[in-house]
Amino acid sequence: MGDDGFRELQATLAAHGQDGLLRFWDELDTGGRERLERDLRSLDLDLLDRLIDTLVRGGEEPADVDGIQPVEPDPAPSAEAIAEGEDALARGAVAVVIVAGGQGTRLGFDGPKGCYPIGPVTDRSLFQIHCEKVAALGRQYGTTPPLYVMTSEDNHAATEAFLAGHDWFGLDHLRLFRQGTMPAVDADSGAVLLAARDRVALSPDGHGGTLRALHRTGCLGEMRERGIETIFYLQVDNPLIAVGDPGFVGAHRLAGAEVSSKVVRKTDPAEKVGVVAARDGRQLVIEYSDLPDRLAAQRRPDGGLAFAAGSIALHVFSRDFVDRVAATAELPFHRALKRVPYVDDGGDRAEPAEPNAVKFEQFIFDTLPLARRSLVLETSREGEFEPLKNAEGASSPDTVRRRLSDAAAEVLERAGATVSRRPDGSAAVPIELGPLVAADPAELARRVPAGTVVDAPFTLS
Repeated sequence: MGDDGFRELQATLAAHGQDGLLRFWDELDTGGRERLERDLRSLDLDLLDRLIDTLVRGGEEPADVDGIQPVEPDPAPSAEAIAEGEDALARGAVAVVIVAGGQGTRLGFDGPKGCYPIGPVTDRSLFQIHCEKVAALGRQYGTTPPLYVMTSEDNHAATEAFLAGHDWFGLDHLRLFRQGTMPAVDADSGAVLLAARDRVALSPDGHGGTLRALHRTGCLGEMRERGIETIFYLQVDNPLIAVGDPGFVGAHRLAGAEVSSKVVRKTDPAEKVGVVAARDGRQLVIEYSDLPDRLAAQRRPDGGLAFAAGSIALHVFSRDFVDRVAATAELPFHRALKRVPYVDDGGDRAEPAEPNAVKFEQFIFDTLPLARRSLVLETSREGEFEPLKNAEGASSPDTVRRRLSDAAAEVLERAGATVSRRPDGSAAVPIELGPLVAADPAELARRVPAGTVVDAPFTLS
């Protein structure tokens, strides 16, 4: 960048009160200046001004819960809905999108979370489990849905190397696309932070950025060309999900819904999951921290919680709706107060002990109020909800592996096997069925003879 370009960039930043980002310019070599210029020109400074004014100086306002009403999930999909979903899968009208931009840091794992070895017996990774479920759909319905995996700047290269190193788990169409980023700003001043003298402190823009990223990277255009009508959305950390569930897909399509959500029924008012609610004929998700205690504890006549539709970040979208939202609608940003390392005025790296910065994130569930028609379908907690989030305790490798073993035990018992159980009913031994086997009753019957007893670690792939 020449002198004129530098002066233009400096003037633009100064107009937005962010010219301090150039304070180390004279000390940078050519490569450093190129890196910093690339970061700076990626910033939407007008948007940033609005966010700093509302979410930093103003602080995020509490969620509006006036007039919200409970949502009662629809019953299990009908035979007609299942047939509709199967037809869509067979016609190649369904795509699968996995959000996988996170790292395994909280698990003590050095790498993308999707690479985490979670199989109870074989250490299958989260990625392998999901990819094999997509491949199983291809075997069942004759057409394999295209798979799109959203990465982040932090984990894209490692994710690509992992998947390529495993030959993309046999999938013909597995496309990676990068999540967008937003700058972190000082919580007191609103100044954009530098991660290094030549780099802006950027972080992923939240799972709500998925739709914008699909549009920006051309994935939506590709879906349109392939005849995709329905998008099945999931997050990588939950290996129990019935990927491409034809009943869910078909119920969404028959209802003419633009967004559909699977939920689990809350039984504890304090459980830390958001709830799907409704207001003025539109659905929305209220985060658990924003739901007043009086509403969280409200009961139905039968004693169950009124606001019980617990969101598990599992959705089906119509592709037309995603096209419209990604191109014309701006999902709201939310503030997250975090500890963000930064370069201080002396050029030294500072590691704050307390939250010092505001990050800006979008949430996928903010699409719900934009939809003209939405559907909520209940699923069992035991069957489809055990995300991998913590190193120990709830939602940890131990609990996820146990739940995977329990799910495999049920499949084996339906095939005629006898599975050793603990007093609480859970499988007494680690059990793992590869998705390609579990989805094929004939193959399972061939490999699990009648009278099979499972009382030691057991696996079939």
